[in-house]
Amino acid sequence: MKAEPELLEEAAADLFEDAPCGYVLTRPDGTIVKVNRTFESWTGYSRGQLVAARRFQDMLAPGGRIYYETHFAPLLHMQGAVREIAIELVRADGSRLPALVNATLGRDEAGRPRVVRATVFDATDRRRYEDELLRARRREEETADALQRGLLAGTLPTAPGLELEVAYRPGVSGLAVGGDWYDAFWLREGEAVGLVVGDVAGRGIGAAATMGQLRSALRALASTGLAPARLLAALDGYVRRHGVGPATTLVYAELELAPPRLRFACAGHPPPLLAIPGQAPFFAWEGRTAPLDFHLDARPLAEASQALTPGSTVVLYSDGLVERRFEPLDAGLERLRETVAAHDHASAAQLLDAIVAAHHNPDHADDVCLLVARITARSPAPPSRRPSGDPGRSETVVPLRRAGGS
Repeated sequence: MKAEPELLEEAAADLFEDAPCGYVLTRPDGTIVKVNRTFESWTGYSRGQLVAARRFQDMLAPGGRIYYETHFAPLLHMQGAVREIAIELVRADGSRLPALVNATLGRDEAGRPRVVRATVFDATDRRRYEDELLRARRREEETADALQRGLLAGTLPTAPGLELEVAYRPGVSGLAVGGDWYDAFWLREGEAVGLVVGDVAGRGIGAAATMGQLRSALRALASTGLAPARLLAALDGYVRRHGVGPATTLVYAELELAPPRLRFACAGHPPPLLAIPGQAPFFAWEGRTAPLDFHLDARPLAEASQALTPGSTVVLYSDGLVERRFEPLDAGLERLRETVAAHDHASAAQLLDAIVAAHHNPDHADDVCLLVARITARSPAPPSRRPSGDPGRSETVVPLRRAGGS
């Protein structure tokens, strides 16, 4: 029977050799001086092929070798240890082993680097789990994008005396679907059109679903003939009762074609920009209340009305159009006003393209939604609807999605 010290020594040796992780000891330059059986088994290399024959960094995939030289080794020498570094080891058969590495640097009495002790953990299951998460995220992206495309597609009102153009651009790639939306629909066929631009907080399927609920609720309320202020009050009640879309901002406007007049109300949303022939373009700051579900008591009723003339233009937009990092909001608003002023005789389609170009910023991460309505001289042709097109179709001017024909 073996003495207890011998048993402990054998147990320690077995623990080292057959540990649930790979053990690697190297010189400071990375030359391998000792490995355990687990590391041999995982890599497919024998001890003789590793010890004094290879450097640890030479067993890494190309990206890992660069990381070792630029981060791993410098941090190890500065800090004395590194933790949970994700790498890929290249096995003897050329396949790759996803791994997590912890390492410590041992020094001699004089403080000189002497040995590096590393533990290597098999991260195959973790990588598989991460890949599944990425696949699930891609599925969510595709579902959310399809949902929003379906909600933004449809028909735009067309009639003699009315030009209507819309555009949308998501703020980010990947899970790009945000909560910005536009809508335009007849309130009275050929006589008055409802215009909406809104912004739901959040991103992804949840934001797209909320957008769809609010869009449907708003259309239903508009069909009852509610004026803008009372419609927003009713929509605010819907949001509060059902817990859908708190803090949503939107502008809702009724555009009468003859005689031309705009009635509108804003719930925490950027103000409409109006361009009336003979006047400088201006922002309509009247008719404002807080975002939806932001009132402790009954929502105050506030709306405004503005007479228009043929040639007048109404611009509704989301905050992503005028907001920029490191720039005051006033600068973005003024840029928009100047763009509209410089294109006072342009069609709605031409003006929309000009605004898009003037506000293009590839580094901007917020959604952009834009609606331009222009009153022109009326003719006796009957009103109609036209497809709003594919909101995913990229324009050639800048990567902003045109949702209306020109």
